[in-house]
Amino acid sequence: MVAPIDWIRGDMLGLDLPAHPQSLEQGGPDFLTRAFRAAGAIAADNAVTHITEFRDCPGGSTGKKLFLGVEYARDEPGLHRQLFVKFSRDFDSERRDAARIQMELEVRFALLSRDPNFPIAVAKCYFSDFHAETGTGILITQRAVFGENGVEPHYGKCLDYLMPDQIGHYRAIIRALGRLAGTHKAGKLSSDVERYFPFEPEKLDVSARNAYSPEQIGRRVARYAEFAKTYAHLLPAQIRDEAFIAQLADQAPRFQQMLPAVRKELMSHPDLIALCHWNANIDNAWFWRDEDGAVECGLLDWGNVSQMNLAMALWGCLSAAETDLWNAHLDELLAIFVAEFESAGGPKLDVELLHLHLALYIGEMGLAWMLDAPPLILSMVPDLAEVQDRTDPRLANRESARNQLVIMSNFLNFWRGYDYGRVLEFLTTK
Repeated sequence: MVAPIDWIRGDMLGLDLPAHPQSLEQGGPDFLTRAFRAAGAIAADNAVTHITEFRDCPGGSTGKKLFLGVEYARDEPGLHRQLFVKFSRDFDSERRDAARIQMELEVRFALLSRDPNFPIAVAKCYFSDFHAETGTGILITQRAVFGENGVEPHYGKCLDYLMPDQIGHYRAIIRALGRLAGTHKAGKLSSDVERYFPFEPEKLDVSARNAYSPEQIGRRVARYAEFAKTYAHLLPAQIRDEAFIAQLADQAPRFQQMLPAVRKELMSHPDLIALCHWNANIDNAWFWRDEDGAVECGLLDWGNVSQMNLAMALWGCLSAAETDLWNAHLDELLAIFVAEFESAGGPKLDVELLHLHLALYIGEMGLAWMLDAPPLILSMVPDLAEVQDRTDPRLANRESARNQLVIMSNFLNFWRGYDYGRVLEFLTTK
């Protein structure tokens, strides 16, 4: 158990902020009024008068979360009564509390998004602040109420086969990502972006771990080959093909040897580095239809938001999509991203270069993590031999296992479809 903090002065808005739900409840409407005024969410002569809902929100990998309901002294355009509260801290769990620093960028992004001309839909920020020395923060936003008032139901990660119009939903997310990144590159966002969200790949690198040696990669490919034989019915045919696995066994260790060149290339094109969401999977969005019936979206969960190589943002969005969607629509989605990026004011991008960077990033990320998926899946689904297919509840209802299977499949499917022989030749020149 972590020693608790009750209240601490935030670094940005200068208010004492509650570090856990009990403190927030004790602060009540008086604290919420001060906080919402300080963040510009309500007018100086408006107030929170009552708390109508205060209940735990389960899940997540870091701090405590709440569903919060409020009443105001008077209505204002755009005010929400159903809110969501996220704390950086969980004083009941040392493991969860250890991840508290992840929230700092999300808090700063929420304050940035208060700009009325912000280019994409995000949950409206009512209050957000962080104390960097202790990693203590709070974020209060509009709550995305799924399945009501024209908002579609929430879609689970790696369950896209249950979602209607899959490509329509991914077009919406890709447009939002391109618009945000292009707006940043056009210099239309606050100058705080460069101060608070610099390009620091060593901090953002979610594949950071001690890199496997080429020999270790070779052994992991051999382990995957056995998994593909035993559980062939759970994998797309093209990634269990013996010729492909032999190709992977040859190319993957050589790619691993060239990681310094991969990382150098991913940092060498400023036009391909911009502020973006690194994990815009389908479960981190809410959706509605416009007057013409087209899908629109807002994006949630901005942890680790920063400037990044755009390949990271694209993989973060598409990694959990259906493999068939990758095969049928990747070129279209890249074209949509590039067009939206340029329309928002960003520089003209070379689609082929973007595609190459996507291949480099997927190669690095996949070899760092996804070849470890087979034993993880087996540990989470010990009766995997009895599972009929991906929709079998014994697999589908175990989120981490199904995620590992789908993302591994997409990594390997991309490797099979892209010419990694040409990638290796390119890297030898770097």
